[in-house]
Formats: sequence, structure tokens, C-alpha cells
Amino acid sequence: MTGPSKASDSERPADVRSADSVEAALLKARELIVSTVNLHRRTARNSVITLDRDEAAVANAVDVLIGQAKHSVSVALPDGGERAKVVGAAMERLAVGGRKRIPARLLCTPESLRESAVRAAVERGEAQVQVRVAEALADTLIVDGRIAMVRSRVESRGEEVVSVIEDPALVRTLDLLFAGAWGSAVPLAEHEWIDKWLRTESVRRILERLCQGYTDDVAAREVEVSLRTYRRHVAEIMRGLGASSRFQAGVRAVELGLLPAGD
Repeated sequence: MTGPSKASDSERPADVRSADSVEAALLKARELIVSTVNLHRRTARNSVITLDRDEAAVANAVDVLIGQAKHSVSVALPDGGERAKVVGAAMERLAVGGRKRIPARLLCTPESLRESAVRAAVERGEAQVQVRVAEALADTLIVDGRIAMVRSRVESRGEEVVSVIEDPALVRTLDLLFAGAWGSAVPLAEHEWIDKWLRTESVRRILERLCQGYTDDVAAREVEVSLRTYRRHVAEIMRGLGASSRFQAGVRAVELGLLPAGD
């Protein structure tokens, strides 16, 4: 079903295009992290240790590295599952046993944030865990700015590998790339507010018109708000869904149950 008139890319408001640029920046940061690690693996083998593909070995390394933290921990979790459980449990233990509270930055996707162990670490409140949410992440762990673990894909081998990196220059580069992704991500409180807001009736009406291709002028009149307010809502919806296009916003809205699959 299509509406009376469709919006072209050139008609998209600046704030929606800004949401696109945030996702593009995150994708670029992820690509830079992976390419930087792969390049360094080829040129400085002694400072990059490739772990076995055994997830138990990787989990043990995560636990050990986080357990050794003295000053800071930065983690990017692109997926849920076993890795998220291990990271969540290890971060929960940061404040156990009277140890000094270690500041931690946890960069999650909505999927990894739903992992119970991650939520427990976030909600415990004992460790100084700051959380932000983004869609495009590279699987990264940085401890004290001196050692890092990164999961990356080696194209020549056609497989993913996990590398532990101790080279100071490379770890510093990874730390800077993480900081860039962190700066572009959404604070947890804002993410949760947006998630709740996305499920309101007013947002559902806007999503329906986005999916049906209405122009902003027509859609704003139909939902009875000003054009400026409508465009602000669109920008927030796009950001909340992590969507880079109106079509993608519709797909994700269906996946999250915000719209019926037939719309």
C-alpha cells in the first residue's frame, strides 16, 4: 500500500540525514578497528596473539583480562549469547571483594543489552559502569589502555579470529576508535526512553506513514502535528530504531512488533 505521494531522499530532513551520518561513523569505526588489527597482525606478529577458536579459551581470556583491570575497562558487545554472558559476569565481579571500583564503559547493541548477565552488571550499581547503545560495533575489549582483545575477520582465511594485542601504539589506536564510537552512541537512559516511546500510539501512526511512503507534509497533516514536530519525531524514530533509511525503519519496526507484518 502506498500513500498519496512519496518522499525522495532529497526531501529527507536534515536531522534524519544526521542520524544516517551517525550510523555511517559507527560503521567506519568498526571497519577501521578490523582493518587496523589485520594490518598489525601481518606486520607485528610478536605483539598480537591469536587465540584458539575454542570459545572456552576466549571466555577464559576475557575473564582474566577484566579481572586484572586496575584503572579502566572498555567493552563493545555487538551480539548477545555466550560472549555477552562472560563479559557481563566478569564486569559484575569488578566491585567484588572490596576492590577499588573500576570505571567501565560498556557499548552495546540492543541485542547484547538484552542478555541477562549484561543487564545484571548494569543494574547492580556497584561497579562504575557507563552504558551506551549503538548498532554498528566491532567486538572489542580494552583494559587499562594497555591491552586489547578484538574479534575480526581475516579475509584471506575466510574466518573470524580473536586477537590479544599488547602493542602500545595499536592499543592506543583502538582506544581512540572506541572513543569515537562511544561519542556517537546513545546513552542508556535515552535508549530506554526511546524504546518506550516507540511503542506509543502516536509513533505507530507515524511509522505507518513512513512505511507507506507519505511525504512529510501530508503525513504531518494526517497525524495532526506541525511539519517541524513531525520531522523531529521522524529523526528520533530513525535513531531509536538504528535505521539508515525509511524502508529499514519499517523493517525494524515489524521485527520489534511495532507494526504488524502485513503493513
